[in-house]
Amino acid sequence: MRKVLLPALIIIGASLLIIRVFYLQIIDDSFKLKSENNAIKIKYDYPERGYIYDRNGVLLVANQPSYDIMVIPRELNKTDTLEFCKLLNITKDDFIKRIEKARVYSPRLPSVFLAQLNKNEFAAFQEKIRKFEGFYFQKRSLRDYEVNYGANIFGFITQANEKLIEKNHYYKSGDLIGRQGVEESYEKILRGIKGVKYFQKDKFNREIGSYKEGKYDTISQQGEDINLTIDSEIQKYGEQLMINKRGGIVAIEPKTGEILALVTAPSYDPGILVGRQRSKNYTKLYHDSIAKPLYDRGLLAEYPPGSPFKIMTGLVGLQEEVIGEETTFVCNHGFYYAPGRFQKCHCGGGVLDLHVGIYKSCNAYFSNVYLRTIAKYKKTPYAVDVWSNHVKSFGLGQFMGYDLPTGRKGKIPTSKTYKKMYPGWGYSGKTIISNAIGQGEVLMTPIQLANMMSAVANEGYYYTPHIIKKIKGEQIDTKFTTKHVTTIDKKYFPPMISGLFDVYNRGTAYALRVEGIDICGKTGTAENFAKINGVRTKMQDHSIFVAFAPKDNPKIAIAVLVENGGFGATIAGPIASLMIEKYLKKKISRTDLETRVLNISLQSRYAKLGGLSEDVKKQLRIQDSITQSKIKVALQKKIDTTKTKK
Repeated sequence: MRKVLLPALIIIGASLLIIRVFYLQIIDDSFKLKSENNAIKIKYDYPERGYIYDRNGVLLVANQPSYDIMVIPRELNKTDTLEFCKLLNITKDDFIKRIEKARVYSPRLPSVFLAQLNKNEFAAFQEKIRKFEGFYFQKRSLRDYEVNYGANIFGFITQANEKLIEKNHYYKSGDLIGRQGVEESYEKILRGIKGVKYFQKDKFNREIGSYKEGKYDTISQQGEDINLTIDSEIQKYGEQLMINKRGGIVAIEPKTGEILALVTAPSYDPGILVGRQRSKNYTKLYHDSIAKPLYDRGLLAEYPPGSPFKIMTGLVGLQEEVIGEETTFVCNHGFYYAPGRFQKCHCGGGVLDLHVGIYKSCNAYFSNVYLRTIAKYKKTPYAVDVWSNHVKSFGLGQFMGYDLPTGRKGKIPTSKTYKKMYPGWGYSGKTIISNAIGQGEVLMTPIQLANMMSAVANEGYYYTPHIIKKIKGEQIDTKFTTKHVTTIDKKYFPPMISGLFDVYNRGTAYALRVEGIDICGKTGTAENFAKINGVRTKMQDHSIFVAFAPKDNPKIAIAVLVENGGFGATIAGPIASLMIEKYLKKKISRTDLETRVLNISLQSRYAKLGGLSEDVKKQLRIQDSITQSKIKVALQKKIDTTKTKK
């Protein structure tokens, strides 16, 4: 039996191998297309990327024609290098480097020699391309930005790198891919599907027709169009208001979680990252370590939230039943929370209840609330975790799951935080009392602040913030339509909202009122330190403001943070009021606030950071002067237009 079994296995195995080889060689020759086959030339048909619109159907991003010069190193033959370089405006050294790079990739396969030529750049070369064997052109489309704002939202298009090509076989050398913003988040939807055509070549390397009569050819499919949740008008307006300032503005529709505006400042015109100058311009932006225009402060920058966090302190105190609406505390322009430890307050002092504590922003009131919350339980670590869990239920201290590729968690401390900070000895509420007023170990991003206000506006729930509103032919992810309920009972929100309403009517935002709009808001000022020449130095405070409007049936929740802006009512507050009015009324009545904000420049404050050189300071002053001139011209045009209409 053994003598028969072994020969039988060998015969069966050999037969299977022969059958497989016959199938691949004679019947199915598709594997030839996947190898470096000298007799077959591959041409890709690149589709247009999907268009990008705002929530109202305004076109934001379209496409424009572009041409890539491709090279197959093995097919080069007596190229007139000088004429070639002159036509494409490159140096001989550039030519050599690009050819070597292509040869390293593959001597037989095509790769991009020079990318993203526009019509004018390509025209002269097209007339003489027949003279340069081994070169041909590949038509594709580049982004055409219809607006000069929203760069952080869109992202940009760049060539796929070698690591990505190794991981994802869809992409080939020279292929374009979306990076950052919605271009990256929705790459698969926007890019479409590229078509492929195979051509047979003869022994002289000439095309002699389609391979297998086009049996394996495919047609390209254009990318799907998408609508963003962004309102292009208030996005543009927000970026104008943030000229010569640094920080972020995030506006959300509370009932849906749709992001209405996502402003980071400073920013840049998205159009500069298109075409042959893209790489040079991106390098400049990337290496700008002073202004950091590529750094999305709305999503990435973590700040102490300051006084707006008192909203959380009050709600947790109500939920834990350590205070009620009528509970009062005495403020003596601050209070001693420990021997020799005095916390200052600017509310004016006196006996305050929750309502007054909110609209006067009393530090003493909310610090007492926090102490009671922590003291409710015998073990401080357990109390800290109870408090922390309540706060985290508002989406704080965690990645929020929005549909943009970048972000930070912020920080809401837990018992583990303080176990590391205070090893070997205990701590109490007094030790960590700064948390009560949004300082201490608490950090939040502007989008988290805006989401917190959405949850308050909705009286206890929110939807994950998102920037996609509609995808042609598809449904958006269900996680964006799933309600998240906080741990705070609904009954505790009305008294808090009443206090926030009086911030505008009787409190710190009284001067920021807008006629006809009931706004609920909270000013904030967060301490700010920076290292200058290695020394931790107290800088101008950050200006913070959070709000929602109208009070009943809110349509917009907003967070504004201006770095080194000072008091919350000085810069951040006016910006919030203007953004709310622009969204709800489509026009501005508080032109006094608008003029003041547009003319405020903080460049001189930023020049102090990091011990900047005199050259950099001079550059900032020049930039400041140019921008101010532009603002004055724009304001004068607006005044002249108004007079003409009248």
